[in-house]
This record gives sequence, structure tokens and C-alpha cells, in this order.
Amino acid sequence: MSKHYIDMDNYPRAAHFAYFRSLPYPYVGTTVNVDVTGLLSYCKSHQVSFYLMFLHEAALAADAIPEFRQRIEGGRIAEYDACPTSHTEAKEDGTYCYCTLHHHMPLDDYLKEAEAARKECQKNGITEDEDVASMYFISTLPWLHYTSLIQPVAGGDESNPRITWGKYEKDVNGRYQMPLSVLVHHALIDGIQIARFYDNISQNLNQYEG
Repeated sequence: MSKHYIDMDNYPRAAHFAYFRSLPYPYVGTTVNVDVTGLLSYCKSHQVSFYLMFLHEAALAADAIPEFRQRIEGGRIAEYDACPTSHTEAKEDGTYCYCTLHHHMPLDDYLKEAEAARKECQKNGITEDEDVASMYFISTLPWLHYTSLIQPVAGGDESNPRITWGKYEKDVNGRYQMPLSVLVHHALIDGIQIARFYDNISQNLNQYEG
């Protein structure tokens, strides 16, 4: 992944950047229910993994927002052209491993590579195999339809966005709703960019309605 550094002398959020970096907990996040009815139907009819399909759409939604591709590096802001995902995969011993995926490719190719990567990562533990700074950290709680989530972070300048989702359930209208959480570093990302992420994921999911 290539990257460039933001010109901090002309960066309009320089004061915000400095302020939130000074806080002991500089993160902001939210949980919103998203409608996955159409995607579920698509996955069942095409016999493909809902997990991988949603992961693909979430990564594209994040990548469409420059601020989600930014990381704090040595007091500066590095912006990546694209960011891979690092997601959790369950292992037979009850633990999990990390699996890295790249999503800028035709969907059929992505699904083939993703399935192969899921099997390969079973040999590994929680050690990343690529540039960690560039990644989106992905996890799921498929056992819970939760309303809020607190995520572990190292603090300081660790600025990888964290994207997590839970169990989908039917609402009163028979539509499937799924909690989707985002946690980001406030030195880089404000509420408007978080809202854009949810707008993007909704637009991506709408293409499966019909």
C-alpha cells in the first residue's frame, strides 16, 4: 500500500489534531443498526459467505473516506491509498487468529482469495503478516445483538479504525437489523466522517435489494 503525508502547515484540523492527541483516551465511536435483509437474501441465493460479503462492503465503505485511511505516524498524518482488513477467524481450540484481506478486486476473485486466506490463517496466531498501521481492525460478536460496545485500544497514537458487528435479528417489520460499531481516533476523524461511513455502508447494502 502506498501512502503520502499530509502537509501539517496547511492542515485545517491542526488544532483539533493536537488537542485530541493530548487526551489519555482520544477515541470516539458509535453503534448503529444497519439493514442487512437484502444482503442476507443475496448470500443465501448465491451460496456465499455473509461474513465475507459484509466485510467486503464495510471495507469499501471505509476506504471511500480519506480520513479512515489516515494514520498517525511520528506526529504526522500518513494517508494510505487503500487499507487492507485484518479480521478475526475462530480456531478449533476456542481461540482466534488474524486474517488479512485485500478488497480492491472483482468480487468473485475476492471471495476466492478470502476463503483460501481463512484456511491458511488457521496455522497462525495473533501476529499480523503485513504493515499493521495500514489496516482496518475487524471483529464480530455473532452471538449478541448488542446496543453498545467497548473495545480495547493501546492508546496514544494507535489510530487504526476498528469495525465490529454483532448478531442480526428481525425487527417488527420483518427486516433483519444488525448492530455495526465503529471506533476511530478523534485526532483524525470527526462525527461527520463516521456518519459518512454509515451512509456508505447503507448505499453498498442497497445494491442487494430487489
